[in-house]
Amino acid sequence: MMEKIIIVERLKKEFKSFNRSESFVEALKSLVKRDYKVTKAVDDISFSISKGEIVGFLGPNGAGKSTTIKMLSGIVYADSGNIEVLGFNPWKERIKYVGNIGVIFGQKSQLFWDLPPIDAFYMNKEIYNIDKKIFDDTLEYFVRLLDLFEIMKKPTRQLSLGERMKCEFVMSMLHRPKVVFLDEPTIGLDVFAKETIRKFIKDMNKKFGTTFIVTSHDLEDIENLCDRVIIINHGKIVFDDDVSKLVVKDKKYITVKFYEKIDFDKLSKVKEIKILDRISEHSVRLEANVKKIYVDELIKKIRMGKRIEDLEISNPPITEIIKKLYKD
Repeated sequence: MMEKIIIVERLKKEFKSFNRSESFVEALKSLVKRDYKVTKAVDDISFSISKGEIVGFLGPNGAGKSTTIKMLSGIVYADSGNIEVLGFNPWKERIKYVGNIGVIFGQKSQLFWDLPPIDAFYMNKEIYNIDKKIFDDTLEYFVRLLDLFEIMKKPTRQLSLGERMKCEFVMSMLHRPKVVFLDEPTIGLDVFAKETIRKFIKDMNKKFGTTFIVTSHDLEDIENLCDRVIIINHGKIVFDDDVSKLVVKDKKYITVKFYEKIDFDKLSKVKEIKILDRISEHSVRLEANVKKIYVDELIKKIRMGKRIEDLEISNPPITEIIKKLYKD
């Protein structure tokens, strides 16, 4: 059984905000007594994460996921409950704790705008008191893996977003943290840059056994990286299981191409299907309800005596069930 290195028990966090009034009289009253609104950002959640896991932590805006990540990283104090990461309480033992974790917020940079990243890397070496040989070996490995040899010598302001994100990862990983919190790590990146970052995360997990907790609105990050997903909504955990469990079992997507032209009027009358996209006169994308009919029987109905040139059957993307969990 894998060692549990993150343990969260009955965690709670509330935020108070002042209810402002447009009335002059109410504004005067507020000088004596203020009316506050209490928001439960995190409401009695518990979970644990084992060494070497890559876990997706999802939720809509305002669900409590960023607040949870900030409490896990020691930036925000909890109102009640307990967090233990690598044996540390994140906010009570912060100085010792931060040397064992890495944090990347996709919209907040650790680099210096006018300095090249290589200078920031050496600054981190001193901050974390990294042994010279370990630093040199780790930096050489990252530079080779991410193709940074020329990039890291340019001022940060001259780098593209993708190049900066590569350097952000190096900044957070140089001291070889055991746990890394990633908040929107691929936000704003193009397809190629996203693939590079995802490969880097997988390599770090495999080479160093690094544990990653990933929050992202890009569900491709979750599908490509994570084996397990925790979903939070209205401050409570509504799902905690394998990614494979996020499957709509009674629904399939079918893309079919015929040699002959499709009779769309006739096809639309097949009860178990819904036409999603009329790709061409010969091709169509369908949504099929397979709850009460086997797929092979359904294909016979769809064929309508025509010859099939190509056929693809897939499960709906995890976005569908996640949207349903958000709504519930």
